[in-house]
Amino acid sequence: MTEVNSTTTGRIEIEATDGSGGFRAYIVTPKDAAAKHAPVGAVVVIQEIFGINDAMRATCHELAEMGYIALCPDLFWRIEPGVDITDKSKAEWDKAFALMNAFDQDKGIEDLQATVAAARKLPGCNGRVATVGFCLGGRLAVMMATRSDADLNVSYYGVALDKLVSEFAGIRHKLLIHMAENDEFANQAARMAVLAGAKDKPEIETHVYPAVQHAFARVNGVHYDRRAATIANGRTAEALVAALG
Repeated sequence: MTEVNSTTTGRIEIEATDGSGGFRAYIVTPKDAAAKHAPVGAVVVIQEIFGINDAMRATCHELAEMGYIALCPDLFWRIEPGVDITDKSKAEWDKAFALMNAFDQDKGIEDLQATVAAARKLPGCNGRVATVGFCLGGRLAVMMATRSDADLNVSYYGVALDKLVSEFAGIRHKLLIHMAENDEFANQAARMAVLAGAKDKPEIETHVYPAVQHAFARVNGVHYDRRAATIANGRTAEALVAALG
């Protein structure tokens, strides 16, 4: 693995646990980490169906500005390494859906588990790691809450979360779920199933944002809503501070 320092913005290599090779992760470390002379937490940013694009890189930089090491692994590497597209054209949407349909989510979880393990050992990390996922990544963040030892998992408008409710009993660390009231990829029935499944489970915190669509927090996205995004990101920031320091 490539050594990182207080000013690193680049990529590191992570070995897959199944022996199939390695994958890259975009990484940003806080500029003032060295000045603090104290380890900081790490946040694994889980990509949408558009790969590690401007939105994911911007999210990593925002987290680094908050004082955390931020890294975003390339989860589509087994299909097509280095995917970097937007939500601005039909051709890009078609490619994104094709990638999602070809994506093995269980293998993705294995890669995320490997990323969390690698993050805990990064120079300057205090050993505490959270995940924050969007869209497909929002679903994977919930799966990480049930299948990994991450200290916190945050899901933004995850898809098909109602299919994961049966796994909620296995959650041991905090899971924060942000949902859009008018999410075109998650109807009211699916949302109500998630809310019902989270009821009486203190580890799970849910929020529904009124009158917004899927991807309301996507930086420069077509459905970006600054008000809802600001509120959701504030809640995420509070959860990160509580879990990572």
